[in-house]
Amino acid sequence: MLRTSQGGCFMTESGNPRQPVTVNEYDASHIQVLEGLEAVRRRPGMYIGSTGERGLHHMVYEVVSYAVDEHLAGHADAIDVTITADGGIRVVDNGRGLPVEVQEPAGKSAVERELTELSFVPKPRTGYWVSGGINGLGLSVVNALSSRLTVEVHRDGHRWTQEYEKGIPISALTRHEESSGHGTAIVFLPDADIFETTLWSFATLSQRLQELAFLNTGLAISLTDERPERPVRHHHLDGLRAYVAHLNPYPPSLVHSPAIGFTSENEEQTISVQVAMQWNTWPPGEFHSFANSTRTHEGGAHEVGFRTALTSVVNEHARRQRQISAEDEDLTAEAVHEGLTAVVSVKLAHPVFEGSTRTRLSNPEADTYVQKVIRQHLADWLDHNPNEAEAIIRHIVNASTGRGKW
Repeated sequence: MLRTSQGGCFMTESGNPRQPVTVNEYDASHIQVLEGLEAVRRRPGMYIGSTGERGLHHMVYEVVSYAVDEHLAGHADAIDVTITADGGIRVVDNGRGLPVEVQEPAGKSAVERELTELSFVPKPRTGYWVSGGINGLGLSVVNALSSRLTVEVHRDGHRWTQEYEKGIPISALTRHEESSGHGTAIVFLPDADIFETTLWSFATLSQRLQELAFLNTGLAISLTDERPERPVRHHHLDGLRAYVAHLNPYPPSLVHSPAIGFTSENEEQTISVQVAMQWNTWPPGEFHSFANSTRTHEGGAHEVGFRTALTSVVNEHARRQRQISAEDEDLTAEAVHEGLTAVVSVKLAHPVFEGSTRTRLSNPEADTYVQKVIRQHLADWLDHNPNEAEAIIRHIVNASTGRGKW
C-alpha cells in the first residue's frame, strides 16, 4: 500500500481504494476562480515575466507597443515617453485615439474594455495586420498592475478621460472640451505592493525605444526624464542598416562598408522580413532578432532560417568564385558567423510565441520565408558587389583556418 504523509492511502495493489485514516475534505468550495484582472494581480509573473526590474520595464513596452501598432497601421509617427517626477510613466502617441463609443451588450466604452478585459486572442483593431505586445492583454495587464492609471483620448472632436486604481475604474469615461487633435495618452504608476522595485532605468528604456525606432522606419520616439535626466529622441530613416552601424561603431574593424540591408514581404502580406548585416574583425559579433518589434531573446524560427540560409549562400558563392576549391570542406556556420553583426526583424499577422512575454518565435513559416529572402537577396548582393563579397569570403576563410591573413 502507498501511504500519504498524513497516513492516508492512494490505492491498494488490487486497485480497490481503502478509507484513509485522515480524510481531508475537498469539494467545490475549495475551487477558487480568479476573474478579470484579479488573476493578473495574483500571478503577475505569468503576464509580464517577473515582478523585478525586467517585469517593471516590460510594463512600459506594452503601452508603447499599442502606440507602435498605430504607426504600423499608418496612423501615428510620433511617440513621447516620459518618466514623471513622481516615478510614473506617461506615453503619448498621435494615432487615432482609443475608441470611446459604448459597446453593447457590455454597456462599457471601448476604452474601458481595452483597459479592463483580458482576451487571449488579438483584438480586432481596424487596420492592424500585425500587433506587438501580449496579444489582447497589454493595456489591461498594465492597468491591473498599476496603483493608478489615467487615460486621455483626443478623438471624435473632444478630449476624453478616465481614471483607474489597481485596474478598477474610479470614474466614468468623461467628455471634456472640444479638441481637433487625435491620439492617446496613458499615465500609470506601478504598484509598489506588487513590484520588487519601482525605480526606472533611463538607460534600459532608452535602449529599447531606440530598438523600436530602428525597427519601425519613420517613427520618432522621444524619452524624457523629469527626475531629471537629459531627454533623448530616436528617429532613424535608414532603419536596420543604421542599427547595425550603431552596433559596429569602429570603422577600422569593418570588413566591408556600408552594411548589407534588404526588406521583403510575401504576396499575401502575412509576413515581412527586414535584414541588415555587416562583418567586422571583432570575433564575437552581435546578433539581434525581433518579431513584431519585440526582441526574441531565445531566438526561434526566424533565427534558424537566417543562419541556415546564410551558411548555404556563403558556401555557394565561395565555390562559384573559386575562393574555396571543390576539394575543400564547406565553410562552417561558426566561421561564417564569426565577426558578424546582424539584425533580423520579422512581422507576422499571426505570431506564435513560446512564453507570454515573447522570448522565442515558433512560426514555421518564419523559418521558410526568411530562408527564401536570404537566398534571393544576399546571393544577389554578393554577385553585384564583387569586391566586398571577396573581402567577406576572405574573412570567413581566415576564420575557418585560424589564420590572421589571407
